[in-house]
Amino acid sequence: MQAFFILIPILLLVFYFIFRKDSRHNYVNLSEEDKQMLFQHVVYYQHLTVEDRLRFEQKISAFLAEVKIEGVGTPVTVLDKLLIASSAVIPVFGFEDWHYRNLTNVLLYPDTFNEDFQYEGGQRNILGMVGSGYMNGQMILSRAALIKGFSNAADKENTAIHEFVHLLDKSDGATDGVPENLMKHEYVVPWIRMIHEEMKRIEKGKSDINPYAITNEAEFFAVVSEYFFEKPDQFKSKHPELYDSLAGIFSQDLAADKHS
Repeated sequence: MQAFFILIPILLLVFYFIFRKDSRHNYVNLSEEDKQMLFQHVVYYQHLTVEDRLRFEQKISAFLAEVKIEGVGTPVTVLDKLLIASSAVIPVFGFEDWHYRNLTNVLLYPDTFNEDFQYEGGQRNILGMVGSGYMNGQMILSRAALIKGFSNAADKENTAIHEFVHLLDKSDGATDGVPENLMKHEYVVPWIRMIHEEMKRIEKGKSDINPYAITNEAEFFAVVSEYFFEKPDQFKSKHPELYDSLAGIFSQDLAADKHS
């Protein structure tokens, strides 16, 4: 009987290793062509050191193994997958081991869509969204917006990064513009104060931040994060306090790193 009780934990371990879902065994190694596409289309990747590029590639592979990307009304190309995965990795690159526990699928639409998820007809003005309710765990992205976000180096916008920042925000249980699991508690109140002060400047036309940021605190966080990742030098020059706060939240000092 004693031997039986000794065997129980051993059997449990055996069953664990047999049945566990370890996506690391499903990682797809990026080909040289994939890496060339990343370098050609993802400015963030271009600025990484050789060592960090390898880590970026590993995180891309991990994401693609864990999250299913499906086309709705459009085929999904290798470039589409690489850009979606890059959008997911960029905001969390400063974290050692981050997994999007609140995401299972990304649905890629050919273009903008409406609130009924239709991508044909009128009233189509949505570029991307994170699902809730029965759509929980899903993200919808416009392919046109995805490509545009990585093709225009002069802008401050990237729809896919915007949506993945919403997911980060949501990871603490509330999509409220305050990623409490990414920042120390004592920084929460100053961050909220900073949000509202900048919103007032946007309303008065005294800020170059996209006016969509005044929709609410969650949209503010996502919009300024796009700016932070797309144009870090410009963002730091024009909004030093906001830049420092986001550098702390994301554990990335891009303006400094890029010139190191």
